[in-house]
Amino acid sequence: MAEITAFRAGEMLQALFRILADAPEGLPASEALSRLEGVLTLTPFEAADYPKRPGTRRFEKLVRFHSINAVKAGWMLKSDGLWTATPEGLAALGNYGDPAEFMREAVRLYREWLKGKPSKEVADPKVDAVGDEQPDAVAALEDAEDAARSQIQTYLGEMPAYPFQDLVAALLRAMGYDVLWVAPPGPDGGFDVVAQTDPLGARGPRIKAQVKQRADSKVTPADLRSFMAVLGDQDVGIFISTGGFTKEADAEARRQEKRRVTLINLPRLLELWVQHYAALAEVDRQLLPLKPVYFLAPRS
Repeated sequence: MAEITAFRAGEMLQALFRILADAPEGLPASEALSRLEGVLTLTPFEAADYPKRPGTRRFEKLVRFHSINAVKAGWMLKSDGLWTATPEGLAALGNYGDPAEFMREAVRLYREWLKGKPSKEVADPKVDAVGDEQPDAVAALEDAEDAARSQIQTYLGEMPAYPFQDLVAALLRAMGYDVLWVAPPGPDGGFDVVAQTDPLGARGPRIKAQVKQRADSKVTPADLRSFMAVLGDQDVGIFISTGGFTKEADAEARRQEKRRVTLINLPRLLELWVQHYAALAEVDRQLLPLKPVYFLAPRS
């Protein structure tokens, strides 16, 4: 059986970390893997499909599998399909020049993490060589989650503006808020949804939500200030943006003392939709219908 050595696994991880070093905010897993393929020369073994699974290439599975060591070592974060190198991981990249040493240190730290787990059922990775089946079994769930998340986020990013407003209003209802108003087509006055904590508005503040359906651009501090200008002293603002927020806009929101504003990007919106899906009215679920799929997950 063809094998991946510790040296080759370390080469893959080191190249991945160099790519992530140039993307401090992280990269989607698919983009990181694509860039990695561009800087590595794949062996015939790595470039080939699994014999029993045509269309499923070994390369992506191998990288996902070996990067598990880096995650457990504290060198790398994987969150909502985004891969980010931690300061500890970048330091390790500088401290361990030899790929095999880099890989073995990641595995050593993984095993230290494993000792602290209450269950000993977690598979201990084999660093010297990996055959056909092990990477596929460990990485398949992560691969499936990333693919599903990407598909859903693309769907949301391409949703027309007014149905997207309706989706935000539906989510607020599922979270227990009473939605008073959703902006009709035309000028919205600086906000798109108004809600409150009870039907009469006797308890708690009024909520104003601004919805930006523009996946190709991030909300800036100027956008945020325009929204905050329409918030009253007792209002709570929610700014939802499919394109996310600039670092400056995020810092601006966190600095606010008089204006309470929560920023929600696309991954966070999806997380909330899944969390409150059971509470959605059936008609509202059709705005973003989801179906759970049971998958054999690796023990952790």
